[in-house]
Amino acid sequence: MKRRITLIVTMILYIAGISYFTGVPTYADDTSVKQGEGGSPLGFTYKVIQPENQQNKEVGYFDLKMAPEQKQTVQIELSNDSENPVEVIVSLNGAKTNGNGVIEYGPSKIDNDKSLKYDFVDIVKGPESVTVPGKSTLPLELTITMPKAGYDGVISGGIQMKKKADEKARKEQKGVINEYAFMVGMLLTESDKVVEPNLQLNSVYAGMNNYRNSVFVNFSNIEATYLEGLTVEAQVMPKDADTVLYDTKKANMRVAPNSLVDFPISMNGEKMVAGDYRAKIAATSGERKWNWEQEFTITDEEADKYNKQDVELVQEEGINWTLVAIGVGGALVIILIVFVVVRLVRKKQEAKKKAARKRKKNNKVQKD
Repeated sequence: MKRRITLIVTMILYIAGISYFTGVPTYADDTSVKQGEGGSPLGFTYKVIQPENQQNKEVGYFDLKMAPEQKQTVQIELSNDSENPVEVIVSLNGAKTNGNGVIEYGPSKIDNDKSLKYDFVDIVKGPESVTVPGKSTLPLELTITMPKAGYDGVISGGIQMKKKADEKARKEQKGVINEYAFMVGMLLTESDKVVEPNLQLNSVYAGMNNYRNSVFVNFSNIEATYLEGLTVEAQVMPKDADTVLYDTKKANMRVAPNSLVDFPISMNGEKMVAGDYRAKIAATSGERKWNWEQEFTITDEEADKYNKQDVELVQEEGINWTLVAIGVGGALVIILIVFVVVRLVRKKQEAKKKAARKRKKNNKVQKD
């Protein structure tokens, strides 16, 4: 029975100027994705309609100056140049940070940080989908309702737009399936007060990263501002010794406002061993520095659980002598059975031949 393995590659296409978030302004004069030769891979194009309170008009995302309790509706213009209608699936998401120090504006399984006071998805509302008729343009309307209390810093998130998949056609496809989505960023601020980023260590614990044994350092940016150019160095050692067992370093990380990071330290394919450990972590961003030291424990249950799941350990498992013994024993039994059967057959054949010779001899004597 053949198994069909489908790899879904999600390609997030950022709007013109979204790279502002990385500090590299590109496509600064373009606020839309235009239909080129062959059309958009999504079947539609879009244009950000910048309102009057847009702070930076040279970028292709929303950068809005708001006031407490202000309500406002903004638009993204969706265009369909084809003959057939296109259903656009809309997803609103708060900005989060993955373990590699990359900010995610699309759907994510990353938890909200406890320092997050106002979630983007509670502030910005929109339809779950919009159907754009053929040869038409429709506005995607997003309603913003700012909290009553004044707010320093930034509330940030993204609006993901993708064509609804044809499930029937998808099931008939084989191999790699490419999924595309447009992403529009949104920044909401109320004041010009400069908010400085600040990191806080939450916990250190054992777990799995891409099905490999790891130790995770969980920390948060507890302020409503972006943290740029972060370098994290982490070491794991026994609780009462300075021997470094595992270490890692990663530079040029970025952390979204009020978001947590699960920073992985790989065990390099080694077996996880239960015991008491200590982690030393140093985080730096420009002149800012944070240093933490945290003790943690790996239990027998955790070690057994994760060792059974680690793909490298499974691949490198030694010979299972129990299975070998069973196999050898089974082979010996089969050989013995074959030997006995062959011997019985030969004895039977010899007996027949002997009886035939005896009959032949008796017949000869009778003739004489």
